[in-house]
Amino acid sequence: MEQEQKWIRSILHRGSRKAADQLVRAHYDKLYAFIYRQVGCKEDALDLTQDSFIAALHSLASYDPSKAGFGTWLCHIAAHKVIDARRKYRPVTVLLEEEDIPIQEDFTDSLADRELVRQMEEYVCRLGPQLQEIFRLRIYADLSFPKIASVTLQPEAKIKAQYYRLIKRLRKEFEDHE
Repeated sequence: MEQEQKWIRSILHRGSRKAADQLVRAHYDKLYAFIYRQVGCKEDALDLTQDSFIAALHSLASYDPSKAGFGTWLCHIAAHKVIDARRKYRPVTVLLEEEDIPIQEDFTDSLADRELVRQMEEYVCRLGPQLQEIFRLRIYADLSFPKIASVTLQPEAKIKAQYYRLIKRLRKEFEDHE
C-alpha cells in the first residue's frame, strides 16, 4: 500500500513511466480476472483491461485514497468500462476450445449454467448503470458493501438495499432455471 502511494505520487509529480508500469503490473492480473469473469472473452477482457488502466492513469489526480483503495477504485473504473462495452454488445457465436469442454456427465449441466449466466448478464445489462456497477463490484470483484459505498459515494444501507432487491428480482426472474 505504501509502495503503491509512492508510485502514484511519482506518476503525478514527475510523470514517471516506470512508476506507472509498476502500478499497472501490480494490479493487472486481478483487474484482468475481474473483467474476464464479466465478458468471458480473452480479447475483449484484454482490451477493456487496457482501456481501464488508460482511464485510471488519465484521472489519477482525482483518486482519493481516503475513500477507497487503489484496486477498488480501479474496479470502479473497469465496471463502467464493462457497462459501456455491454451497451454496444452484439451476441456472437463462441467456439469452445477443447480444454473448455468438461467431461461428458457434466457437459449438459455446464451448458445450462453458461446459458443461465448469459441470460442473467443480459438481464442485468438492461438495468441502470448505477445498479449494474453495484452488482458487478459485489459479484465479480467480491467487494464488501462498505467498499462499494466508499467508491460509489453512496450510503452503505442504500447499496445493500439495491443489491438485495436486485438479487430478489433475479431469483424471481430465473426461478424456473433452478
